[in-house]
Amino acid sequence: MKQKTLFIGAAIVLLLVFLIGTLVYKSEKVDQSAQLAERNRANLVRMHSPTLGRPDAPVVIVEFFDPACETCREFYPLVKQMMAANPERIRLVLRYAPFHNGSDKVVAVLEAARKQGKFWPALEALFAAQTDWAAHHTSRVDLVWRHLEGLGLNLEQMRADITAPEIARVIAQDLDDARVLNVTMTPEYFVNGKPMPSFGYEQLKKLVDDALKDTQQR
Repeated sequence: MKQKTLFIGAAIVLLLVFLIGTLVYKSEKVDQSAQLAERNRANLVRMHSPTLGRPDAPVVIVEFFDPACETCREFYPLVKQMMAANPERIRLVLRYAPFHNGSDKVVAVLEAARKQGKFWPALEALFAAQTDWAAHHTSRVDLVWRHLEGLGLNLEQMRADITAPEIARVIAQDLDDARVLNVTMTPEYFVNGKPMPSFGYEQLKKLVDDALKDTQQR
């Protein structure tokens, strides 16, 4: 009888040790995640970054993208759907990571369109026509211009603006931040400073859903 009691007591102690260990581990993971988010914040959003959504939205999705990236094109409407499903609660911030050959020139075109207040229409037009101007991991900026016709852009002015030093500085800054954040492929997402644990739409949606719940509880 005494042995049985001792066995039960030992089992309870082991269970308690396991539960405490699990709680401590989870607490440490939360702390590490929060620390990582804080470290990332300085390199995630710059004053020049194109944004969509309310400036004070509680959930911020930062995407490093390449306009020639097929997956970036495929994920763009999915992110907009998440934003539409949570009106005024999500802000999208875009950062450039032009890893494909010639993509930096297409980014310069987007920045030139932004000077005329047409960044988002230009981005969507180029995504829609991506198969025409981007092939075999190479961007052909000469094929981009015709897809921007009809947007009310001054294309002649844009051709002059794409060589502006400030545009080159924007691209260089985004690439520097991408290196600091260990962004090696596109698209790469951070939600309220936290990177995705692995790539995929479900992983991104879970990160966004968790952030939405977290901000509701505060």
